[in-house]
Amino acid sequence: MRAFSLLDLSLITESGDARQALMDSLDLAQHAENLGYKRFWMAEHHNMTGVASAATAVALGHIAAGTRKIRIAAGGVMLPNHAPLVVAEQFGTLAALYPDRVDLGLGRAPGTDGATMTALRRDPMHAADHFAEDVQELLHYFAPEKPGQRVRAVPGVGLQVPVWLLGSSLYSAQLAAALGLPFAFASHFAPAMLDQALHLYRSKFQPSEYLAAPYAAAAINAFAADTEVEARRLMTSIEQQFVALRRGTPGRLKPPVDDPAIISSPVERAQVAQALVESAVGTGDQVAEWIDRFVARTRVDELIVTGAIYDHAARLKSFEIVADVLNARVNGTQA
Repeated sequence: MRAFSLLDLSLITESGDARQALMDSLDLAQHAENLGYKRFWMAEHHNMTGVASAATAVALGHIAAGTRKIRIAAGGVMLPNHAPLVVAEQFGTLAALYPDRVDLGLGRAPGTDGATMTALRRDPMHAADHFAEDVQELLHYFAPEKPGQRVRAVPGVGLQVPVWLLGSSLYSAQLAAALGLPFAFASHFAPAMLDQALHLYRSKFQPSEYLAAPYAAAAINAFAADTEVEARRLMTSIEQQFVALRRGTPGRLKPPVDDPAIISSPVERAQVAQALVESAVGTGDQVAEWIDRFVARTRVDELIVTGAIYDHAARLKSFEIVADVLNARVNGTQA
């Protein structure tokens, strides 16, 4: 493992609002910068009352303006929702304002429900069919201008903004390998194909002008606290969120509870446990042991850490505990 980064969905809590969520995200990014996290990822989701990062480029600009050196990263922009030129202009603008600090991760999923897909003018039957071509078009807009080029991203042309492919299946792993791009897997909520996707990406990787060798990242949940009991309690907020999503009643992030049995049925808890299996929960020592096993198994170049924790102070502390663990491993100072 060479680096570690942080994914924040700018979650709106039951007692908060979107402004508070975005301000908390900035505070978290400032702490992450001081704690050694390399990137601060934010993701595009639409029509979700508990997520404030729908306008991902705007949210990332807010983060960049309030930090000094941490990289801002889309994790990701759902490319089928947008014209590649518009995405190139947005992230070209960010790259012009914050040189060498911007990464653009691209996803193929809608990031929303069917009705919202229609509102986005996205055809659910065909929008993802041209994903590979759209990725290559976007890469073209970041390349140096060619003689006779009629359409340019301004800003964007010649800025060579690093592009990642993100996924939770094998498709993006294979495309990232074919194009020679870095790849990140969403194992924090869709872990089933993690190992297979990483193997496919590495085995099929073609060196490119972007990368000489494969660079793979994977996302995990982390809930760290002074005691295992408290860490386990913190995790119940995201468990409630997953249960609500499966019931078709998504909403704002709820406070943690002492007994998970009161929020879901045994079947629902089993489903949530399967979705969140890639989660490090406990004290610093317990989180360290879990991460060591995960990294040994996956051999990721970069670990992306996320954690939907209701209380902002508890969230800051959790990411601090995790950073202590990861800094020791990246810098080779662990006991």
